[in-house]
Amino acid sequence: MLIFNILYSMLFNKCSRCHQGDVFESKNPYNLSKMFKMHKTCSHCELEYEDEPSFFYGAMYVSYAISSGWFMIWYAIQSYFLNWELLPFAIFITVFIIAVAPLTLRWSRLIWLNFFYKFKKEYKNRKHQHAGINHNH
Repeated sequence: MLIFNILYSMLFNKCSRCHQGDVFESKNPYNLSKMFKMHKTCSHCELEYEDEPSFFYGAMYVSYAISSGWFMIWYAIQSYFLNWELLPFAIFITVFIIAVAPLTLRWSRLIWLNFFYKFKKEYKNRKHQHAGINHNH
């Protein structure tokens, strides 16, 4: 069940704790002017997204893993089905990685949030019961 909670949060830009509030200001990851802009807190359960300074530095490792995964998938497809020469494949994979970079950035931050804040049903149904108090964990 944990993997489904992470996937839901990741694919729909939702708070990892309540699955109600949006994490990023823009629903479109390709809105480049707002690509990095995140809400400070969840509009539903008031979870502080950046609990401490530089909290999302760890998401860089997740981003690296996602990018490596993209490469391995395309390498397998290339090796078994496409059989392109090295240069066309290198150009393709470079363009592909750049094209999915906004998704990779967003997903890595959402996965990172899910590492620290798990989905809890009790937060899904309540709204701002403890105004001003942040119950992160």
